[in-house]
Amino acid sequence: MTSPIVVRPLAPASLGDYLAFFDGRAFTDNPHWASCFCFFHHNPDPDAWDRRGAQENRSDVSALIRQDRFHGFLAYRDDAVVGWCNAAPRLEIPMLARSKELEVEDAGQVGSIVCFIVAHDHRRSGVATELLQAACRSFAERGLTIAEAYPRAGVFDAASNYHGPADLYAAEGFTPFRKFDDWSIVRKAL
Repeated sequence: MTSPIVVRPLAPASLGDYLAFFDGRAFTDNPHWASCFCFFHHNPDPDAWDRRGAQENRSDVSALIRQDRFHGFLAYRDDAVVGWCNAAPRLEIPMLARSKELEVEDAGQVGSIVCFIVAHDHRRSGVATELLQAACRSFAERGLTIAEAYPRAGVFDAASNYHGPADLYAAEGFTPFRKFDDWSIVRKAL
């Protein structure tokens, strides 16, 4: 029998768990992404992203977590982190706030889910669903009225589905809001 999933919000006190997950099992089957530390959407200088390394991203995301300025959820199974969801009010995610393509009039009412990472040996066991549900509950508790996500179209491998697969969102009641060539914005009223 599989142990239950416990989802907890990221907090300064869980920085060690976050780093242990990213330093270890998060990208064992996709080492190309191992340097990100889920900092991409919080990077203040998108033009410099390709010049940033793992230690710089690790250091910067650690500082944000210590300052309680980086939010999301950790999924635990048997006291070990097996998944992560980067989810926060839309206005707290710099890349979304500065993107003209993603601009929306109701940004102050939106909670955004920008990334999922589930350890390869825990995929397809409900981890992402539990993380998504926790994010939506948290948004509603904070008074946000919309949950928003950005799945890519036509991708089925885990590495390319880092925004979360479209079928995950559809199963949780998200519907298309805006479509682009290879991805979309999906939303759910809270």
